[in-house]
Amino acid sequence: MTTDTGSMKKNLAPLLADVAVPIGSYYLLKGGFGMGTVAALGWSSVVPAVRTGWGVVAERKVHAFAALILFVNVVGLLLSFVAGDPRLMLAKDSGVSSAVGIGILVSVWVGKPMMTAGMKPFLVKGDPAREAAFERLLGGSAGFRRAERRFSVVWGVMLLGECLARIVGVYTLPVDTMVWLGTVVMVGTMVVTAVVSGGLAVGPMAEMIDAEVAAGDVSSPAVLPSLVVAR
Repeated sequence: MTTDTGSMKKNLAPLLADVAVPIGSYYLLKGGFGMGTVAALGWSSVVPAVRTGWGVVAERKVHAFAALILFVNVVGLLLSFVAGDPRLMLAKDSGVSSAVGIGILVSVWVGKPMMTAGMKPFLVKGDPAREAAFERLLGGSAGFRRAERRFSVVWGVMLLGECLARIVGVYTLPVDTMVWLGTVVMVGTMVVTAVVSGGLAVGPMAEMIDAEVAAGDVSSPAVLPSLVVAR
């Protein structure tokens, strides 16, 4: 339980940083320090851009997902100095969803689903037996691979849908409204997508892993003698 809780906190921390820091800093800079809307939106992008870039540098390894987020954050930061349009700045946030969504769908198309890396820890739970079962199924089960691809497809499609919804809101609602409503839409999309992808992919994959682990336990040398005696 402690390990699962720690893992959950570790996985949620970057999301909380990307969500809470930009929103809080926007309202602080605009309401507390009197900055203009464009300037507040631009500077509120600095922390997530630096955080993402530092993660890439610190690990000395480029992850596809991190690279996409870094690219969109840097572009959004540059737009804050040249665009002069707060609605375009808010539309940049939708660009995060669209860029990541397209990247995920492309990764499925080329046979390397991007979301597998984030899903795998929740399935194997740090258990070597489940890790081995995961790899065996990934290499030998067509049904398991279909579920793996389905997980990424759901996330890719939902992120593109979220992008469309937020763009419509950006150009039809007040800027101050969309600063917080855009995040509500994003978080709501994440929750719904997690539930849907869990039912369509994670659940079936977990069951297949359970069955594979059980089959491995039955055929292991430690179990076979007892089966022989029982016969």
